[in-house]
Amino acid sequence: MLYNKYSGFLLLLILFSCDPFNTIIEDEKIQVIQYEAAEQKTPSTIDSLVKVATWNIKFGGGRIDFFFDCHGDRVLMKQAEVLENMAAIATKVSSMDADILFLQEVDIDSKRSAYVDQIQYLLDNTDYNYAVYASQWQADYVPSDGVGQVNSGNAILSKYPLNNAERIALPLIEEQSGIVKYFYLRRNILLADITLNGENITVLNTHTSAYSTDGTKKQQLEIIEKKMAELNAANKRFIIGGDFNNLPPNSVLYCDFDDNACTEASGYEPQACDVLLEELSNMNIFLKYDAAIPQAKYESNQPIFGTFTSDKNGFWNRKLDYIFTNGDFVANSGLVHQGISSGGIATMPLSDHAPITTVYRLNK
Repeated sequence: MLYNKYSGFLLLLILFSCDPFNTIIEDEKIQVIQYEAAEQKTPSTIDSLVKVATWNIKFGGGRIDFFFDCHGDRVLMKQAEVLENMAAIATKVSSMDADILFLQEVDIDSKRSAYVDQIQYLLDNTDYNYAVYASQWQADYVPSDGVGQVNSGNAILSKYPLNNAERIALPLIEEQSGIVKYFYLRRNILLADITLNGENITVLNTHTSAYSTDGTKKQQLEIIEKKMAELNAANKRFIIGGDFNNLPPNSVLYCDFDDNACTEASGYEPQACDVLLEELSNMNIFLKYDAAIPQAKYESNQPIFGTFTSDKNGFWNRKLDYIFTNGDFVANSGLVHQGISSGGIATMPLSDHAPITTVYRLNK
């Protein structure tokens, strides 16, 4: 099991030091990093329509056979590999031309991605001007599998200024041992305010737990629901996107999929169908989301499903990524970018998630 051979030594270190490897992330605004592009670009004038995208970019790792994918044993990338992948991601992002982009699993200072600051790279190689970032996995040194230093998390990129950025913690997985929990991901909601054509909108980005069987994900969703309900009660428009690690309603075909490429059980937890929208439906507000299965539109005409794949051979097998709002999405504007039509760039080689876009209509 991860960290076992180091656990005794590390336990002694932790006993004699509050945070020896700098993994604890406090929930303060100071923990949100603000970014700007090296050169400001002049964005187009917003009238009434705002394009929004979300994408888990897998830290610029593309489809390299990493050890955690159970297809290979790679841990670290060469800088040339990272830059090649990030160049293709930037091309795809530019072709989608969203005004607001939610990113998950983006690295800013990690050994595994050759210490490339992927947020700054995208700002300097796309039309985005501003970004905010909140770490989900931070450690000066992870003493397992050669991971080393890591800083990876959620980001919001925008062509327009982002204000009042904040990080809200989500619960840790309680069933993990203390040593694993110390080094494990600290999931969060990243939020900021943006003003477009006179309308103030709160934009939120999240990435909920994948590997838990103790109800942690339900607790995380409850915190997300509470925040959305607070915004809605205050008559504030919001847009939330991210990797929710949950299946959409009526996903009968893929309810009982076998996702264990490893010999050991993966612990992946969307076992029950309808989890996400069942939880969100408990709220007293009406939420719209990007594109309901099976009505979602795809770039490809193939009968493929969703935004995530564990199949390295190219089959998108389930939808885990969403964009929600208490405002108004343009009908039929949701698009799953899992083909090659936008910019001539196929998304399958770039990440284990496909990006999605939708169009939000400002409240006139």
